[in-house]
Amino acid sequence: MPVKRTYTIPEVFDLLFQYYGPLAWWPAETPFEVCVGAILTQNTAWSNVEKAIFTLKQANLLTPDGIRQVRVERLAGLIRPAGYFNLKSSRLKDFVTWLFERYGGSLELMFSGDWQELRRELLEVRGIGPETCDSILLYAGGKPSFVVDAYTRRLFHRLGLLPERIGYDEIRSQFQSYLPADRHLFNEYHALIVEQCKLFCRKKPVCRGCPLFSDCPSSSPV
Repeated sequence: MPVKRTYTIPEVFDLLFQYYGPLAWWPAETPFEVCVGAILTQNTAWSNVEKAIFTLKQANLLTPDGIRQVRVERLAGLIRPAGYFNLKSSRLKDFVTWLFERYGGSLELMFSGDWQELRRELLEVRGIGPETCDSILLYAGGKPSFVVDAYTRRLFHRLGLLPERIGYDEIRSQFQSYLPADRHLFNEYHALIVEQCKLFCRKKPVCRGCPLFSDCPSSSPV
């Protein structure tokens, strides 16, 4: 049996892109909708977030001022489909309060400065963790900040490129180091990782037909 080599991070992108083609992600009409979605998608499926986003749109509240003005109790009821609605309504309020205090409620102003300094600022906002922060930077602000999620950890651990226990920033720094700082590339790569893990690299992997099967050290015979 031939010895399997180890993929590189750029090679994984190339193979996934050849298999799936361009996927592009994040489905939103405005940068603020991306920010809201990034907060709401914590610990829930995207289909639930879409329901909450739709409800906010129907109520004409999907703006920084709309979220600022609405009572937190009503906001919690509107985003109920996203789960943890009391907690997430407080997080949305905290984010918008910070946005107005620091940038006068303007996302354009928020994204106009040094994005790495902005990243440090966002991580100080209650309820904004690294994944949410990088999602806001990449998808709402168009900044080259790679997003790491549970799918990334699973896929690249199985490929032998990441240890089982490794911190978020360590994973992110590897992608930032091995790839050019290109927001379009980061956007596409994250979408490809998600698709790969939904179809093949599931919790119980489906190896038959997987585009990474040939040199995956975790692959099972098919």
